[in-house]
Amino acid sequence: MLKLGVLASGGGSNLQAIIDEIAAKKLDAEIRVVISNKTDAYALTRAKNHGIPTRVITKEAFPVKDAFDAQICRALKESGVELVVLAGYMRLLSPAVIRAFPQRMMNIHPSLLPSFSGLHVQQKALEYGVKFSGATVHFVDEGLDTGPIIIQAVVPVLDSDTVESLSKRILAEEHRIYPEAIRLFIEDRLTVEGRRVFIKDPAVRAIKEAKK
Repeated sequence: MLKLGVLASGGGSNLQAIIDEIAAKKLDAEIRVVISNKTDAYALTRAKNHGIPTRVITKEAFPVKDAFDAQICRALKESGVELVVLAGYMRLLSPAVIRAFPQRMMNIHPSLLPSFSGLHVQQKALEYGVKFSGATVHFVDEGLDTGPIIIQAVVPVLDSDTVESLSKRILAEEHRIYPEAIRLFIEDRLTVEGRRVFIKDPAVRAIKEAKK
């Protein structure tokens, strides 16, 4: 069973999607801790509703970034976390935290990366006039939304779309593909070569396991 640690700053709807998949026994995983940098993050309430331990680590308590990130890293390691999942975590992590979990930290972003990284993504997509947007799950590296891409989902941009309507349709895809990316990790089907992530065919993997 994979031990997950989730970082969240807001409502935590992606956290809920993961919780639901675990409860439905579609993910062989356990969330060991949910950490937030916001005391009022609804993600913390979601976690508590399911008996998941929570931690709040704020910049007010740890104003020096190195000390803040050291607390994050300590909380994850004390919980025995094997994969870190960023679910709407609105604070950049330091290289030290990322290097502590090499290719064991995922993020989800509401665009088809590398297009429209950063914030206000749907507004950028509408202003640019793209015909398709979507969601991306990627491994976290030391850049801003630059890590190797695991899964993407495409969402058409309609002429009638607003930021709110486009965001809602993209979020539905996020809830679908984030658990799937975690499932692929659990099944040891992800291989990273340079910037590319290759997904192993489950049948091929089963044959290799049988030969061991």
